[in-house]
Amino acid sequence: MIRTCPSCGRSNRIPESHLADSGRCGACKATLGPASEPLEVDEPTFDAIATQARVPILVDFWAAWCAPCRMAAPHVAKTAAEMAGRALVVKVDTERHPQLAARFGVQGIPNFVVLKNGKTVFQQPGLVDSQTMVGWLSNAGS
Repeated sequence: MIRTCPSCGRSNRIPESHLADSGRCGACKATLGPASEPLEVDEPTFDAIATQARVPILVDFWAAWCAPCRMAAPHVAKTAAEMAGRALVVKVDTERHPQLAARFGVQGIPNFVVLKNGKTVFQQPGLVDSQTMVGWLSNAGS
């Protein structure tokens, strides 16, 4: 996955297994913290993160037209920031990646899935707050 250095703006390739770790920019050597924002993913990136991440993953299945999804977005972002280094948060657009949503039996959105070691440990549809999301990730062993 490509992440941009906040200091120099250069692109850095980060292996999916290290997205929750701190590292250094290859160009300016500034610290690159763990992913602290929701990561928009496609199916290949999702599969790589799900199988390689060493921390729990919160998956937000959403769509742009969905009002509850838009209401959930700030809570999802807050969860990503609060759990940086201990969990990852990914977003899957169900309009662009319906086959991925189908793999998880998503019939209503927003729909949240918690993965650990590539396996589903929890799934719930509906709008929830960040405190609830953090609880799910904590229970999954972050």
